[in-house]
Amino acid sequence: MTAKIVKSAHIKFMEEALRQAKISLRNGGIPIGSVLVKNGRIIGRGHNKRIQKNSSILHAEMDCLNCAGRLRASEYKKCVIYSTLSPCDMCTGAILLYKIPTIVIGENKTFKGPENYSKKRGVEIINLNLKECRDIMKSFIKKNPLLWNEDIAK
Repeated sequence: MTAKIVKSAHIKFMEEALRQAKISLRNGGIPIGSVLVKNGRIIGRGHNKRIQKNSSILHAEMDCLNCAGRLRASEYKKCVIYSTLSPCDMCTGAILLYKIPTIVIGENKTFKGPENYSKKRGVEIINLNLKECRDIMKSFIKKNPLLWNEDIAK
């Protein structure tokens, strides 16, 4: 595959993650979305539901993995996880546990998780650096700094 085809596939899946982020925002939550892709097909979708579900752990990636259902360890190794924002320590831990080899992120300017640690553990990280992902987070953080700080345990 050429780089252009790969990037267009990444954009297509990130657009679905962004749709998930917008669902969260519409429902009063933090606008972060995620999708899990296996063999070019979305098998799980999720968005941050900490506020909506009064949960301490339902970040977008955790919700996405939960919605994908149980998979064998060998199946996770065939997946790519997409997140509109760089995954935090907790979500990174789940990604590392299941040995998902690639994380595609929408942006990491508003928040940067432990990307270097993930790379040291063999995970490929692709940052699409998308303005729309940045803008939705910047706007949310500006309007809801206390909720945001709670979400990142600050």
